Amino acid sequence: MRKLFLRFIPTVILCCVGQSSVTQAQSDAAKVFKTNCVLCHSADGSGDSATGKALHAKDLRSDEVQKQSDAALTEVITRGKGKMPAFGTKIHPDGVSKLVAYIRELPKKK
Repeated sequence: MRKLFLRFIPTVILCCVGQSSVTQAQSDAAKVFKTNCVLCHSADGSGDSATGKALHAKDLRSDEVQKQSDAALTEVITRGKGKMPAFGTKIHPDGVSKLVAYIRELPKKK
């Protein structure tokens, strides 16, 4: 029984480490979103903030945004579009990828 228990310890440890890295990635993306996006897109991604309404910011939860490819969203975040400023020099490419994944989760939080 002890041998069986010892065989599963590495699996349990790997699962816990993997889970914490996923949680860390979500936390990092949430911080990036809060720092760079909330002013215009609101905490829920709706764009209902005063600034967002004035600039006609996109509702990141909308089908219009969610149907775009990851590459298209990455392009908009990195280079900007219309009134949306470019964040390519401010957010590392890995951070942009995490941000795109975070944006994909916004409709699920409605």
